Amino acid sequence: MKIVIVGGVAAGMSAATRLRRLAEDAEIVVIEAGDHVSYANCGLPYYAGGVIEERDALLLQTPESLAARFRLDVRVRHRVTGVDAAGHALTVHDLTTGDEYTESYDRLVLSPGGRPVVPSVPGIERALVLRDVADADRLVAAIDGAGSDGPARTAVVIGGGFVGLEVVENLVRRGIAVTLVELADQVLAPLDPELAVRVRDELVSHGVDVRTSAQVSALTPTTATIADAAGVEVDKVPADLVVAAVGVRPDTELAAMAGAALGPRGGVLVDEDLRTSVPDVFAVGDAAVKRDGLAAPGEPEPFALIPLANIANRHGRHVADVILGRTGMRPSVGTAVVGVFGLTAASVGRNEKRLRAEGRPYRAVHTHPSQHAGYYPGASPLALKLLVDPGTDLILGAQAVGRDGVDKRIDVLATAIAGGLTASDLADLELAYAPAYGSAKDPVNMLGYVADNLRAGDTRSVQWHELDGLVRDGATLVDVRTPAEHGRGTVELTLDGAPSRARNVPLDELRARARDEIPAGAPVVVHCQVGQRGHTAARLLTQLGYDVRNLDGGYLTWRDGTRATVAGG
Repeated sequence: MKIVIVGGVAAGMSAATRLRRLAEDAEIVVIEAGDHVSYANCGLPYYAGGVIEERDALLLQTPESLAARFRLDVRVRHRVTGVDAAGHALTVHDLTTGDEYTESYDRLVLSPGGRPVVPSVPGIERALVLRDVADADRLVAAIDGAGSDGPARTAVVIGGGFVGLEVVENLVRRGIAVTLVELADQVLAPLDPELAVRVRDELVSHGVDVRTSAQVSALTPTTATIADAAGVEVDKVPADLVVAAVGVRPDTELAAMAGAALGPRGGVLVDEDLRTSVPDVFAVGDAAVKRDGLAAPGEPEPFALIPLANIANRHGRHVADVILGRTGMRPSVGTAVVGVFGLTAASVGRNEKRLRAEGRPYRAVHTHPSQHAGYYPGASPLALKLLVDPGTDLILGAQAVGRDGVDKRIDVLATAIAGGLTASDLADLELAYAPAYGSAKDPVNMLGYVADNLRAGDTRSVQWHELDGLVRDGATLVDVRTPAEHGRGTVELTLDGAPSRARNVPLDELRARARDEIPAGAPVVVHCQVGQRGHTAARLLTQLGYDVRNLDGGYLTWRDGTRATVAGG
């Protein structure tokens, strides 16, 4: 069997090496248009920032090393310019010699990746992108001032997603003053605003000028004009260099040549075994749609575009198995993590914004535990959010932000989703514990406790963005923290132009004071700092006959959510 793989890096090279491990007699050809077929593209921002000091550390394999170890025929600087699917043949252009030739195949794997999205504005040709080693070389040269008056001192980064934030961090590390421009009203779209605002805070604390609900409307050789979301110009900032990190769109040119169908979101349409609509043609990686592991039952288009390296590697391994007669790959749930200076942000599955847009019912849980035992030195807080199907109790998504322990918790939650565990099941997970690593009640267990209480009806909650409506309708708001905590800041609403502030009845005095100070005829919303004491207060008041809800995530979640609304995320 002759298998031709078009495109290397994560998906393509994973497919090629897996094929060879399983089939020594197969003829395997890899055709790559770029100079490098196997490199660590996720490390490119860190090479630009000097964290990865040696460029060669990015180059994982060469055509020569792949030939020696795996007997692969790897051809760099060769571009496929035509696909004859009926004849099982490709037209290939040698970019070094200019020669053109025909290459036959029995099975064809398309792994062209994605193409950077670059906004169409005057002067955009000077913007740099960061997708391959050549892009990193250009960025490093621009930072160092090669061919100009000197090293870059100012930069504008367009796009506040994962790659954009990594670029921002590494430019700041190189001593460059950075303006981050994001069209959405927050950075990191996979997070909901009350968590994303913490990432924004971290950026601002490191001197980054964060502009959300904004766009770059024009570039000159030294400046960037910034407009609001409606396109009205509001500012002009210095920009010795500009990086466009808006995202990528699937590269479907070769699939179109082959006559393959595209999915509803623009990627190459594939089945669960990565077959396209064309016989003997497969598509993998960023170019292909992913099976959505969290699609609603009966959803007509259960596809997603998830341009992540871990999924691309899984695609490559799986397509090799399918070609050789094996099957079986889980749908994708989109687990991702990013470091932003000293902060880590991670997510898996759906966020609240998307669930609302899909019209799907959900239940939200916010907690703010320490990442390990509070009495052990170095404890730092996490902000966790869990989204749950109220009918099945299955986990729909999760988010986390903190300085340590974020990736551990998101990985556990991603595994729970893959295993079909319910949110209540999290309470009984046996997770590794020692004071330096976690708590006897791990933060994931705590999410399970809250979810189980809500599922069982032991308590009811209200979200930070629902509080105004409840108080406007007559609910009494009670802060059950200590007077000192209350004095440092409590929930304050402005309803119909008039201020409304939570009354303070500390939890330890609540039993004695409730009858005299909390009206019995109206709903009551209690809050503490993070929700735990609020739960205890809600249980007490419920048993005293009150109609009670606990403010989910407490004062901290309400504070972050309202700050996000004011700051634009």
